[in-house]
Amino acid sequence: MRGRFATLAVLNFILLFLIPSAIAQEEAPEWRSVGIDPSTWTDGPVEEDTPMKESFEGNAIVSIEVSYIEGHGDSRESGIVILELFEQWAPITTANMIKNVEAGIYDGIFFHRVIDDFVTQAGDPTCKKLGVYPFTSPECGSGGTGTTIPLEHHEKLSHVDGAIGMARGADPDSADSQWYIAETEAHNLDPENRDDEGYATFGIVRDGMQHIRNIAVTPTSDDPTGDEDIQNPASSAGRPIYEVQIISVSMIGVSDPYGTINSEGPESQTYNTISDFDTRVVTSIAFIVAILLIVAMVYQTQIDPPSTLDGQSSIVLDAILFDESNDPYEMSNNIAILKEDKD
Repeated sequence: MRGRFATLAVLNFILLFLIPSAIAQEEAPEWRSVGIDPSTWTDGPVEEDTPMKESFEGNAIVSIEVSYIEGHGDSRESGIVILELFEQWAPITTANMIKNVEAGIYDGIFFHRVIDDFVTQAGDPTCKKLGVYPFTSPECGSGGTGTTIPLEHHEKLSHVDGAIGMARGADPDSADSQWYIAETEAHNLDPENRDDEGYATFGIVRDGMQHIRNIAVTPTSDDPTGDEDIQNPASSAGRPIYEVQIISVSMIGVSDPYGTINSEGPESQTYNTISDFDTRVVTSIAFIVAILLIVAMVYQTQIDPPSTLDGQSSIVLDAILFDESNDPYEMSNNIAILKEDKD
């Protein structure tokens, strides 16, 4: 009985170490340990003197692979747009974006709204071509995941050139999965310049801004020329004539301006951070010790199987008589149970 109790105690010991470790690994996905050097970003937006021009250590980095035709007669181009999400200033909005990226809802959709000198909008999971573009779901442009988030403003965030913000309906708290990238500064969308609480920004383009500018001038349904000098002043919902594809959106790492985070990629991680190292060492040691303890306990608690009244054994009762001349109170009646194995 004590042996079983000791075994259960050891098993609990294992669970106490392995379960927190599993939770920690779930809370910190692999891309969180991949550092991205900001010095590799060469094609950013026009900088304004705001905190958004600085890259901050640990902020999530998103990669958007795009494919588009800039103008009539042009060949299709492809490229990568890199975003930094300001998690410290917009935790709700960035968490929503990361959740959607990791769920893969943006892979294979297209930019459904493009307005030159304003914004390029995407993020609707229903905006996928059906057979041949531009045939798509009737919901395209108004779709989402069905989960909305509250409007989240921060004094350090605004619609600078290259800012990414959340699209929404008339209700300020109706943002879902759709987002837009400002192709130029769009401070008319900031809350202090509006009567409807404005729109929330939560990140910025760090590299690949030229792709956003090219997408902004692609011919659309209400600006079919694609000529920057000829613009429709009433343009509000331009659908690109040629599909502007979002091939994939993925989380690729975190900003690492000081070189303190591993930057070699997930395939060759060395776990330079103390938390990663300690978690794995402690878990490994605990696991090995627990296995050794289990083996020892099993060995200590082994017992022979009980004799049974079956064909493999027989019971012999050997009665030892006492001498009647002795005191009856000192009599003894000894019965021995002997086991005789059958040949």
